[in-house]
Amino acid sequence: MDSKHIFGGAVAAFLFGFVVLYSSRRREKIKASEKTPTKKILKSSGNGVCRSNFAGNTDVIIVGAGVAGSALAYALAKDGWRVHVIERDLTEPDRIVGEFLQAGGCIKLAELGLEDCLDGFDSQTVFSFAAVHKDGKEVQFHFPPIRVPEAFTMAASFKNCVKKLHLFPRAVTSLVEENGSIKGVLYKTKGGQELAASASLTIIEVPSYSVGLVLEDYNLPYANRAYFILKDTISITYPISSKEIRCLVDVPGPKQPSISTGEMASYLKTVVAPQMPDELYNAFICAIDKGNIRTMPNRIMPASSYPTPGAFLIGDSLNMRHSVTGGGMTVGLSDVVLLRDLLRPLNDLSNAASICKYLESFCVLRKPTAFAINTLASTLHTVFSSSDEDPARKEMKEAFFNYLSLGGVFSDGLMALMSGLNPDPLRLVFHCFAMLAYAVGSLLLPFPTPKRMCIAARLILVGSGIIFPILKAEGIRATFFPATMPAYYRTPPAQSTDHRETGK
Repeated sequence: MDSKHIFGGAVAAFLFGFVVLYSSRRREKIKASEKTPTKKILKSSGNGVCRSNFAGNTDVIIVGAGVAGSALAYALAKDGWRVHVIERDLTEPDRIVGEFLQAGGCIKLAELGLEDCLDGFDSQTVFSFAAVHKDGKEVQFHFPPIRVPEAFTMAASFKNCVKKLHLFPRAVTSLVEENGSIKGVLYKTKGGQELAASASLTIIEVPSYSVGLVLEDYNLPYANRAYFILKDTISITYPISSKEIRCLVDVPGPKQPSISTGEMASYLKTVVAPQMPDELYNAFICAIDKGNIRTMPNRIMPASSYPTPGAFLIGDSLNMRHSVTGGGMTVGLSDVVLLRDLLRPLNDLSNAASICKYLESFCVLRKPTAFAINTLASTLHTVFSSSDEDPARKEMKEAFFNYLSLGGVFSDGLMALMSGLNPDPLRLVFHCFAMLAYAVGSLLLPFPTPKRMCIAARLILVGSGIIFPILKAEGIRATFFPATMPAYYRTPPAQSTDHRETGK
């Protein structure tokens, strides 16, 4: 890139940022309500079970009773499908993910009729976030109330579900494939006996992992608040019960410090603890001394656009993003609602090829929500996990924090995206480039010296190098031009109405 292009790009970005940041100050109203689909009344057989044309006694097998798998099992059983859930362990999970549900996820729970799953086990409501920067500056930003469950489990809902839902503690060993289509699964009982289960559609969910510990005996100046600590490392804390706070710390590098040798405790005390807000410091040190440190790897995986006949991935087996924004359950529940709605017009799942072709539309229709939450998480992690040795990356961190400090449409827009309340891809791209323009404008004002112009040009290159690969991985065409995708126009395959009749 020659100097003319660099200068031209910097000036253009500056002008754009100046207009964005200083001329537009009206607050936008975030509309979180979504129209709940009309529920259908099922016409069932005498024993209350709606049966399909499949030879077996199961329409859908769901492998894994995680957040997405269990919610989908409930939704499909409620719609009349005979569901067989196979889960390796039905005890309450002792892990550090699946605890934070964004506001958009709460809305999806309500659409599924599962909003009561947030009650009765000391779940907490989070009203605001506080972003803490390296120099001690703090900015607050709010969004509509969201719930943060300590252990998001839907066992009670399953007990109250209709008889078509069967839940067994079993470990799936493999999928059963026949003529290129998945016909079911092989699984083992606790006694080691291997059994087979067959269904027209097999849905698979696997867990994801992160890093963290639990803080107790803390004294927060503000209740119902979560913290983004954006310093040398990224940390996020949020209440998980009335007496506990979850703290997730991003530990960079391919190799984690060892817990058994004390390396992890030493790292947390020497590197992370000094970055904690004063009100959390003592509780953080006590949690380290107790030794209850959990380390689980983060994974990032774009969704595949081509389902396998007879099988369907959902949850973290389909798509994963960094855990820094806590958006995993929101994306998963959004996928559940979409898949349920796509299956509702059907009464028979036995034609694997036609069902597979039809469900290709799922990958296109899920893009807005998944793209917004995934991209924001990846961008935030990439920016704040980078070293300050590069002046451009340091300026980018400063710009992100100062952009949030502007409030109004700027912080509200980002919160609407992160929470899943308004997952608009174009709005996300606008904010990404507005932040980049803000950073360039801050560098060039009040006097665009040659050194500042060089850093600004470098900042544009670095910012573009962060954003565009993420856009490419998520799929630019499917995200921004879905109407050009053939799968966008998939319609339900023609079927007889004799097997699974529904009516309003």
